[in-house]
Amino acid sequence: MIGRLLRDPLAHFLLGGAILWALLGLAGEPADPAARAIAVSRARQAALADNYAQLMGRRPTERELAGLIESDVREEVLYREALRLGFDQDDPVVRRRLATKMAEAASAGAEAAEPSDAELRGWLATHPQRFAGDAVLRFSQRLFASEAQARAALAVLRRGQDAGGDGGALPVTVGGLPERELRERFGRQFAAGLARLNPGGGWQGPIPSGYGWHAVRLDARLPGAVPPFETIRPRVLADWRGATMLARQEAAYRALRDRYRVTVAR
Repeated sequence: MIGRLLRDPLAHFLLGGAILWALLGLAGEPADPAARAIAVSRARQAALADNYAQLMGRRPTERELAGLIESDVREEVLYREALRLGFDQDDPVVRRRLATKMAEAASAGAEAAEPSDAELRGWLATHPQRFAGDAVLRFSQRLFASEAQARAALAVLRRGQDAGGDGGALPVTVGGLPERELRERFGRQFAAGLARLNPGGGWQGPIPSGYGWHAVRLDARLPGAVPPFETIRPRVLADWRGATMLARQEAAYRALRDRYRVTVAR
């Protein structure tokens, strides 16, 4: 008999309900009787209807709206009782969510802010590297079939002598190539190796690629040009807003943090 009860889903439900009501009884009534009052304002009902319309593509019927209101009340009741029982305490998910909400509150308004063009131009002038195009590289290269051949050639090239080798299917001397085109023509492996070289450092390498092994002399790495403000204004605005939100969040945190005394056990 007892075994059948333990396997019965209805018995599990009733047992869970009994435990919940026992917890409610132990918790007692809240100190503030107003905590038991739930008022569904016209504004809240309009918000529920708007959310439904965005999801379903039409306004809810009266019956559907009544169901939405009842669902909202149900959620509010369970939410308040969960708080009253302390279910929010020591829960990492709730903790992170509340911390996120506080950070969002601190940066409220930044997403809708409309800075002047003068402010955005100032932002662009202060952070040009965020909007610059690809860097342009000037270099010479000699291609060899093996790493050993390339290393032997490097020793000769560093003495200022001809070490043979050629560009293969690639140019021997590159007068100026944006990084994006460099990756397309020489391959990502070669581009990554070239990024590690110092301009003006003489013959360096060898750098592997899909063509072979390269001895390389990197003559210059020139910063990419910043496009005119008019053509990148949306990017500048998005960057300004993102940075402003982070700055407001950090300032708010620091202001709150200063009110706490933190000790870390050693």
